[in-house]
Formats: sequence, structure tokens, C-alpha cells
Amino acid sequence: MRTSEKILVIGSSGQIGIELVENLRNIYGIDNVIASDIKVTEQAKDGPFEVIDVLNTQNLLEIVKRHNINQVYLLAALLSATAEKNPKFAWDLNMIGLFNVLDLAKEKIISKVYWPSSIAVFGPNTPKVNTPQYTIMEPSTVYGISKQAGERWCEYYYNKYNVDVRSLRYPGLIGWKSAPGGGTTDYAVHIFHEAIKTGSYECFLSENTTLPMMYMPDAIKATIGIMQADPDKIKIRSSYNLSGLSFSPKDIAIEIKKHIPNFSISYKSDSRQFIADSWPQSIDSSMAAEHWNWKPEFDLIGMTNDMIKNLKKCTESETYM
Repeated sequence: MRTSEKILVIGSSGQIGIELVENLRNIYGIDNVIASDIKVTEQAKDGPFEVIDVLNTQNLLEIVKRHNINQVYLLAALLSATAEKNPKFAWDLNMIGLFNVLDLAKEKIISKVYWPSSIAVFGPNTPKVNTPQYTIMEPSTVYGISKQAGERWCEYYYNKYNVDVRSLRYPGLIGWKSAPGGGTTDYAVHIFHEAIKTGSYECFLSENTTLPMMYMPDAIKATIGIMQADPDKIKIRSSYNLSGLSFSPKDIAIEIKKHIPNFSISYKSDSRQFIADSWPQSIDSSMAAEHWNWKPEFDLIGMTNDMIKNLKKCTESETYM
């Protein structure tokens, strides 16, 4: 176990943060990974926890110094669908929070930063199939706009101030340990819960809306992998394309029916359809594979098996508590 790292995860109670903190603590030790969020959450029971407002520079600096933090994973953000309801706050949270953390690295208070980007940086004019690393980026949502701007600032801070910042463009993420966080791809989490709970699901995207997705264990593997890679292997300092699998609501429904034969799905598109239609269908992550050996483990069949197995266990334990 390596104990030289002191890690702060900001926004640790979200979909990614819950599993990231757990995995980081398995690697570095519980006391060396500080979870944090805007308010106290259940995570406070499991190890060091701080209440942090990433927009408050003094609050952030005080906690970083108190814990001798040298790595920050900045996960706090408003996601795509939620951000559309409050664009100004979404911009402030997504951008000012990033500046506050990058400035800590610029001043050499911390040594390494992780900041997630998203396929939301792409837009309706981006090639949709096997979207390349370098391509047209004309995002149509405030979330995508903030992520595209964030990529440029990350690269700028690396080039101008030698800040060791690393980033991944996440596709839609699917996991069973936490609730969805307000993203356009959240149907792929809801569908499992409803399949087990009620046997039916009304999808807010059309049946053939194919989007890039990734099972959470692969997302965590990639996140820790890029942070542990030697600095000279990280040749892209804006953000790396990251791919796992691609499927539509119809595809995932077919897989679920193999486990729950009576499962039924209906479709009623809402405002999230417009967002989904502007995004790619599949992603080329060959540069991540070439530079730091990225390789996903889960396909649609493996993910569906694991999701249903674990959610059924959770349901049974809740029933008998």
C-alpha cells in the first residue's frame, strides 16, 4: 500500500465519487483519501470527510493545507440535463471550481489534478460514428460548453504553468452503487431499477438512440489508470476520448429480457432527446490505448449480468432488513 499520496475527492457523493473513493482507499489507505461534498453525506461514516464549497477559495485552501493534500480529483459539477435548468449556476460551478483547483496546482500547493470532461463537448456537427480524438466540437448544452472550455483551460495551465492535470471524456456511465446524477444517459441506470422493481420502464429517449456508454468499474479503472500513469505517457492535456460500449434503449431492453422475460419498455421522448441527438454514437479511444494502455473489460452482456445480479442483492437485503 502506497501512503505517500494524500488525495482529496471533491464532489465525492455523486455517481462516480462513491466508487472512486472506495477504490482509492483500497489502494492508498482510508486515512489518505479525503471525501468531500457541499454537505455531509453517508460517506462521512466510512472515513475522513470534509464539507467543501469548491467556489469558496479560502474553504478549499484551508482543507487542502490541513490534510497536506497533493492530489485533487475534482468531480463537483452540474450534469447535462440538470445544468439546462440553471445555466448560470452550472457555468459558475463547472468553471470557477476548476479555476480554483488549477490555481492550487499553479501555486505548487498541490501536485496533480484530475478533472473529468464528457462526450457533451461534441455537438451536432461532430462525426457520430467512431468520433475521433481531434474533431469538430460545437456543443449545444451549457454542460458541454463548460466542459469544452475546461479542456482548453486544462491544456493552457499545463502549457503555461506546467500543471500536471489529467482528464477523460466520459461517455454515459452506468453503475448500481449510487443514484443517477441528472445526466442524459441516466435512462441506462433507471431501466435496471425499474425492471427489477416494477417489470416495466418508460424511456425518455427513443428506442434507437445509440450512445457511447461505460460500466462504472471500467470508468473507475480508467480514472485511476490515467492518474497513476507516468507523466511522459500523458500526451494529451485537454482530455482523452474514452470508450467502452455503445447501445440503444432497445438493445439494453433485449438484454434485460433475457433475465426478466416479462419486462416491458415504452418510449416517450422529452427534452433530453435533443441533447442525446447532438452526441456521438461511438467513440475512438485509440490514443488512450496507445499512450497509457487503456482497455475496457465490460461489454453489454457482462454489464447487464453484473447490474442485475447486484441490484437484486440490494433489493433482497432491503426486503429483509
